[in-house]
Amino acid sequence: MIRVIFAEWRKLRRPTLFLGTLGAALFFTGLTTTFLYLMIDSEQGNSDRGRQVSREVLNLAGGSVYGFASVGGLLGIIALCVFAAQTAQEYTYGTLRNLLVRQPGRVRLLAGKLAAMKIFALLLVAIAAIVSVGLSVALADRAKVSTELWFTSAGYHAIGQTLLNVSISVIYFGIIGMTLGLLLRSPISAISIAVLWILIIENLIGAVKPVTLDWMPGNQLSVIAQGGSPDVSYSHALILGSFYVFIGAMIATVLFSRRDVAN
Repeated sequence: MIRVIFAEWRKLRRPTLFLGTLGAALFFTGLTTTFLYLMIDSEQGNSDRGRQVSREVLNLAGGSVYGFASVGGLLGIIALCVFAAQTAQEYTYGTLRNLLVRQPGRVRLLAGKLAAMKIFALLLVAIAAIVSVGLSVALADRAKVSTELWFTSAGYHAIGQTLLNVSISVIYFGIIGMTLGLLLRSPISAISIAVLWILIIENLIGAVKPVTLDWMPGNQLSVIAQGGSPDVSYSHALILGSFYVFIGAMIATVLFSRRDVAN
């Protein structure tokens, strides 16, 4: 499986893919974190959906990673697109047959590709975390936010906990993307359906009947990154999100191991 990981990583480290994905991740991370501090006194809110995050909240031990946690859902969508494209394009370009000649074990091949993409996602998360915390420190003084508790033992614990939560969320998003790539065998179809559902359909349904957001897969994974929300608890999101990901991954694995590899 190690050779599969290295083979997949050769594709993931291409400058057009790696730098493009990293640029998108850092753009959203920087934008979210910057707005959090520069618009701290705005009546329109300084967080997603017009929510107001006060200085008292940012003064807490976890204040340094509040912006990073807020952007976790967007980082997850980026990972979903990468995982879906890298999986489905093997069918589009007809390269899957060649891969199976060198590695006939289909499940082993799939596991190696997933491992390589997980490494890619975790690297993305780590860089985004560094940038977000750095911006938070740089903007805290201007926003009159105290950083006294940020780098205490409680602060480091909050950083570690948030890094873990965002990593789980991003990898879960990625696995869903990989599942859709295997099911649909088309990068455009997999990405468009996933983004349409997560960004538009879930929000429309939630606006009509808010209680449905407690069960929507995209919302659960975003809540995991945030460590919980006023409406959905962290444990509920983690259990339900894990269930969705597990079921999807099992279905995709069975189909990949049994059906023809042609598009």
